[in-house]
Amino acid sequence: MLNDADCGFCMRTALLVHRLGVDVDSSTIQAADLAGLGVDPVRAVVEMPYVHPDGRVSYGHRAFASILRTGPVPWRLVGRLLESRAVDPVGRRAYAWVAANRHRMPGGTAACELQR
Repeated sequence: MLNDADCGFCMRTALLVHRLGVDVDSSTIQAADLAGLGVDPVRAVVEMPYVHPDGRVSYGHRAFASILRTGPVPWRLVGRLLESRAVDPVGRRAYAWVAANRHRMPGGTAACELQR
């Protein structure tokens, strides 16, 4: 899981994920070798990337769903639900809204605001 180190909301989200018992490695997009991991650096600023153990990269709500699927049963089920065909469009829109407003979220600062 790669987060934006300049965004307090993103870093708080990373801490929350670990408190949920989810078993993923985390780093920041600023510290990681994005090219070596196959992560699109432009997309990584807008959508959180998750590099799967097999090297695949997921972004945004699908990354979050994949991360939850590594956790204990209640979160694993939530991750599966978020990846379902029925919920996918809602998850995409919800993630886009949160990303666009992350500077307004708890822990968010002006540094979190995405440039348009």
